Amino acid sequence: MIARNQDFYPERKRLTVSQVTFERADWWRPQIVMLAGMRSARLAVLLDVCCVLVFVIIGRASHTKGEMLGGIASTAWPFLAGLALGWVLSRAWLRPFALLPAGVIVWLVTVALGMVLRVVSGQGTAVPFIVVALAFLGLFLLGWRLLAGRLARR
Repeated sequence: MIARNQDFYPERKRLTVSQVTFERADWWRPQIVMLAGMRSARLAVLLDVCCVLVFVIIGRASHTKGEMLGGIASTAWPFLAGLALGWVLSRAWLRPFALLPAGVIVWLVTVALGMVLRVVSGQGTAVPFIVVALAFLGLFLLGWRLLAGRLARR
């Protein structure tokens, strides 16, 4: 067994969640510090769930079906199940902020399984609804990842 030489492996500086970096004249504008491990995955899941819920609430409001919690839940569950499967299939927890492949797989599986489960549960799907769901969820599920990636590169 080879002993680890402490001089050979210098100690690395570790960033914490509360640390923020600043650049020259932009001292007032904090840079995004990517959260490590499960914290970033939890944040990504929360953002994805919020995107799906915003889609459902706006859709229900535009069709005057009200905002009752039971109605929101019955409309949201197929898409939330699709979101969960998308996370598992893409293994998004490994790179939760990645646009490719995690974001695209999560988006497409969310819409596809959401539509299948809506049909199976008798909620129905129309072609315009599928197009709107693809567009809205694509904009939001991919949009926040794209924005996070741009801010992280600044």
